[in-house]
Amino acid sequence: MHAFLAAVLLAAGLLSSTRAPAQMHHEVQLDVVRLQAEASRDVDNDQMLVVLVAQAEGQNPADLAAVVNRRMSEALKAANATNGVRARSGNYQTQRRYGKEGRVDGWQVSQELRLEASDFTAVAELVGRLQQSLVVRSMAMRLSPQARRSAEDQLVAEAIGAFHARAEVVRQAMKASGYRIRELSVGTSPTPGPRPMAMMAERAAPAPVAVEPGQSQITVTAAGAIQLERK
Repeated sequence: MHAFLAAVLLAAGLLSSTRAPAQMHHEVQLDVVRLQAEASRDVDNDQMLVVLVAQAEGQNPADLAAVVNRRMSEALKAANATNGVRARSGNYQTQRRYGKEGRVDGWQVSQELRLEASDFTAVAELVGRLQQSLVVRSMAMRLSPQARRSAEDQLVAEAIGAFHARAEVVRQAMKASGYRIRELSVGTSPTPGPRPMAMMAERAAPAPVAVEPGQSQITVTAAGAIQLERK
């Protein structure tokens, strides 16, 4: 009987001793604080995107296709001869036109020409010339991938520095002797789409278009958790 009682007491003692570290660990977890900081910067857009359309309307689809192909060929030749401009053909469509009675009364053939350029002056002058035979569908500005990565790399250190500054504010407010970082992740803002410029639905006089690059905001976020230290 005495041996059995001693064994029970010993087991109870072992159980309480194994619980103590777990309880202490749980108490330490109460001093874990999650926080976030960020760094932002406005960066000048350095790339222009232009979509032009060669189109023709009439009764014979084959004749219309020949007109569109000729205009596109001439436009591509002019674009490829312009330094600093990258050109490629886009969507090609042949569509029926319907009259008031719902019958087909003609056809429309069109094809897109897409231009990318970092030389705004060159592309503006090129677009001015191309408007003699093509229609500008859209113009937009954006930040090139290279410029975005460069800005993000510079902001990473700033975001981490802001994280440490905020952690220090938390330490002081909690009257802790120090802190250590338990986890930290660094993320960037999603890449936005190109910023649209003025849309043109009609052909304009062959002259350079007005260009205002604007800016894109780049944001880097540092988020994580710190462990406050007590003396």
